[in-house]
Amino acid sequence: MVKIGVIQTSSFSNNQKGIEKISENLEKISRNEVDIVCLPEQWLQNNFINDFDKEFLPFKQISKEFGMTIIPGAFFQKKKNITKILAPIIGPNGEIIGHQAKIHPYDYENITVKPGKEASVFKTACKFGIIVCYDMVFPNVAQTMAKKGAQLLLSPSRIVKAGIEPWKMYVQVRALENRIPIVGANVQDKKFGGNSMIVSMKEKNKIVRTTLSIPDRNGIIIKNIDLKELDRLRKKRFSDFKRFS
Repeated sequence: MVKIGVIQTSSFSNNQKGIEKISENLEKISRNEVDIVCLPEQWLQNNFINDFDKEFLPFKQISKEFGMTIIPGAFFQKKKNITKILAPIIGPNGEIIGHQAKIHPYDYENITVKPGKEASVFKTACKFGIIVCYDMVFPNVAQTMAKKGAQLLLSPSRIVKAGIEPWKMYVQVRALENRIPIVGANVQDKKFGGNSMIVSMKEKNKIVRTTLSIPDRNGIIIKNIDLKELDRLRKKRFSDFKRFS
């Protein structure tokens, strides 16, 4: 069993105010003994962050104090004239243990952003992968992570209001086709449509259906997920995987 959290963010006038406000929410979540928490993509005022350790120092302190893994979101980072969109992972010891690069930059991002080349799997409270926003559209990203042993997928996202319905479908289909729970965290403001979710599954009469958890009035979701049962469903699902041309 693993306890997962989502914080759905809104807009802030500057990074400091945003991080201060979300730190308060992280402390609230930590009191529920959450193992892993995920935030949206590009939810800060300035989303070019060249020093994750410095920018997210308050998150690192909370992570260490409560033994919680935090995915702060995904942000632009430029080093040696190469720009990537990276999702850092703050491990339960309060240190950044890795990054996942966005594999499929979206639309205008293609002009400046170098695509990621690897769908990585990390391990803290469980094995997990990170699908950054538009990567959810491509089935092989989720499938690769699942086949590498991920038990959970977390998706920092930034979905405009007009794109919410297809996004909800993509998240649920990726969960269902891979028998893997997915956490979708989104921004909610005048432009972006919220609707953050945790998608899991249950089997009844040999039919596997998705279950959907949505934010409370504070934009927070907390859910216990039975990984053993989903591991069983996923093993059964991939036992029937066939290559064909």
